[in-house]
Amino acid sequence: MSGLDGIPSSVLARRWGVPQCGVFRTLPSTLDAVHDLGAQDAPSGTLVLAEEQTAGRGRDGRTWRSPPGGVWLGMLLRPPLPPAGVLSLRIGLVLADVVEAVLGIRATSLSGPRAALKWPNDVLVDDRKVAGILCETRWQGDALQWLAVGIGVNVANEIPAEFVNHAVSLSEFRPNVRRIDVLDPLVPTLLRLTTHDARLSEFECAAFARRDWLRGRHLRAPLGGLAAGIRPDGALLVDTGAGTTMVRDGHVELS
Repeated sequence: MSGLDGIPSSVLARRWGVPQCGVFRTLPSTLDAVHDLGAQDAPSGTLVLAEEQTAGRGRDGRTWRSPPGGVWLGMLLRPPLPPAGVLSLRIGLVLADVVEAVLGIRATSLSGPRAALKWPNDVLVDDRKVAGILCETRWQGDALQWLAVGIGVNVANEIPAEFVNHAVSLSEFRPNVRRIDVLDPLVPTLLRLTTHDARLSEFECAAFARRDWLRGRHLRAPLGGLAAGIRPDGALLVDTGAGTTMVRDGHVELS
């Protein structure tokens, strides 16, 4: 274990108000590390950061490229917690605000927010993915034991040539950006999100609606129809033409 951007991990833990912070040069996956810590009774709020992930993953087992220069973060959270789908959307709202703050963009600008949210777990800038969120739960019978939050943010990492039309790093817009610029406003806020209600508030739903990248677009999956926003329980609404149907999970594909 070491530090990040020249700051020792013990200092980072105090700086962010987390019980433990581990910074590793290389990990297969910060999510897997968090699950291991959960099984070892590590306290809620324990944080894992990796300089590089060799087997980072997104939803449905998809690979997340995680070279040096990005934020590859895992956090352990224990009950009581809001549902994983609601928590994921809340984290997305925070990430979108952080991205705009780092880039010096005002969310209330007349041109509208530059950071958009794609249900259920992506943050986009100029229609390209800049960050992703993955929440994984572990249960014992009917009792939730812990939840692992994985967050990947493209900060100053290089985007592979085959993904440049679909992904972007913050350094493209702010060349001198550091990972600590993202982590300082992000990590303390993550801890506070666990105390919120099990459903999104009216304010949170409105905030999501302003950033809703999918709304009005034609979907092929997880259900054919027009994306029609979200519900307070985090479900996606899809207008199929025969009515509005809710979708709680699944990979989104545009038609």
